[in-house]
Amino acid sequence: MNHPHDLPPYLRIDGAQADGEQTYGMLSYNRRSNCWVIRADPNVTELCKRLFPGAVSRRRGEARFTAHRRIIADINWLMMRYPLSVAERDKTRWTKALEEARAYVKARQAALRTPARIKPDRASFRGTLTAFQEEGLAFLLRTERCLLADEMGLGKTVQSLALLSHITAYPAIVVAPAHLIRNWESEIHRFVQKTGGEPLSIHIVKGLKSYALPQADIYLMHYLLLRGWKQYLAESELEYVIFDEIQELRHSGTEKYSAASLLADHAGRVVGLSGTPIYNRGAEIWNVINILDFHFLGNYESFTREWCYGYGNQIVLKPELLGDYLRREGIMLRRTKQDVLYDLPPKRRLVMTIESNHAIYQKLMQQLAGKLDQLRHDEDLTGSQRSVLKMEIEQGERQATGIAKAPFVAQFVRALLEGGEKVLLFAHHHQVMDSYQKDLRAFRPCFITGRETQKQKEASLERFMNGRSNLCCISLRSASGLNLQRATCVVFGELDWSPAVHSQAEDRAHRMGQEDSILCYYLVSKGGSDQDMQDALGLKVSQFTALMGDQVKSQDEILSDSQYAQRYVEQLIRRLLGSHQMAE
Repeated sequence: MNHPHDLPPYLRIDGAQADGEQTYGMLSYNRRSNCWVIRADPNVTELCKRLFPGAVSRRRGEARFTAHRRIIADINWLMMRYPLSVAERDKTRWTKALEEARAYVKARQAALRTPARIKPDRASFRGTLTAFQEEGLAFLLRTERCLLADEMGLGKTVQSLALLSHITAYPAIVVAPAHLIRNWESEIHRFVQKTGGEPLSIHIVKGLKSYALPQADIYLMHYLLLRGWKQYLAESELEYVIFDEIQELRHSGTEKYSAASLLADHAGRVVGLSGTPIYNRGAEIWNVINILDFHFLGNYESFTREWCYGYGNQIVLKPELLGDYLRREGIMLRRTKQDVLYDLPPKRRLVMTIESNHAIYQKLMQQLAGKLDQLRHDEDLTGSQRSVLKMEIEQGERQATGIAKAPFVAQFVRALLEGGEKVLLFAHHHQVMDSYQKDLRAFRPCFITGRETQKQKEASLERFMNGRSNLCCISLRSASGLNLQRATCVVFGELDWSPAVHSQAEDRAHRMGQEDSILCYYLVSKGGSDQDMQDALGLKVSQFTALMGDQVKSQDEILSDSQYAQRYVEQLIRRLLGSHQMAE
């Protein structure tokens, strides 16, 4: 049953010419430009250009409107004052366009009356949403093309997966930065299943050359591959598209952008995720919104003329006004940590699966082959010699693991820094730290690695705490006594066997007087030592609490932790010996 106020007055009737009514011109559709064209008396077309910034045309007596649902409503309103005849060949198209505009307005009006929060489908979603995440799910359900712009760490991924489980829009595709593909795979397996409990099938798209995709429920692809799959994806029947970190598409004029636009055009539902929505550079936010909903913000020329400092200028005059408009029109939802702090624990821990360079890992592991052979074949080794050899092999694999994933850790941290976060990045090996220094040098990071003099260490602390750098890289075993509560994020690029080491590192940021909710990321890869260390630390879920020893431990408990870690070192050595024997 329709609500009496579902439609505003200017959409309740068709503004086209009635029988015998005076007209002021003609309305027709231009197929090549996908726009409606008004050819009318100059006073009418001049009024069009003054009232509607997007109604551009260089011809006198002509005004052009992009064929967008929102714009159709404006044309109909205009025709109620200045009736136009509709070209005979376009009458059916106009009727259909008007019905789509009415449906769009009805949906927007109805959205205001839908529940503010919606719980996910328990049969297909295995997670639990917070109150503000349930609000996010309600927003995603009522908006087929939208931007979820929550601040980083508020669960945009899990909200979009809750939507997927709710609408079961398969096949779906997730387009994400390369370093996040494995995390998406992990999160899908963790949170979403079919109604009967069966796992969803996932295919990770490989290579620039398109091939016949196998049948799957969800396809994962990174942005750099889009250009090679442009035509294939445009012709595919994908129900649901998620563009993670959609600011990757803030620059138009590339094959990547063109391919993303075609993909979005042919999908039924499109969601963009970004913790760093761009308001101040008009070209960038216009490009992002244009992927989600073509010409929602009008054409580029009119957008820059009306929202920015002038025609072709990229700087938005009033960013907060544009943000309010996007929220009011229902295309964007954004919450910051401060908005939902009441709903967050003081400390949040998230395990993120990232990519790793397998070739580099294998090359570094070849250097341990001699030690593995000695450990397996040399029967004259004493017990202490075997222990030393095992420790060297364990350290070697941990270093190989850290180096192989270091570039992907840097990509992850770069995204945090670009989003305005203040980051503590923890690692163990000097070579891993050297890789971070190279890849993140643009952010002028501070370093506390045990290689610095006391004066250099104090200078690094001062630079970070005084805001001259938003990144401080710290050795896992050099964190004792540091007070760095300016940090908003803690990132572990490498892991330690001891839970107490991680807890101590977290507490460098989570200090007395810290009023923010600290987010602690544990970045793990699927290869190398990370899997054994995840088992040892209990990092087997995407979000976990009370696993890191938040209370002060007794000496007996510390000794127990040490013995526990040693068992996993033995397990790691057995795995390496087994894989080395198979390679032979």
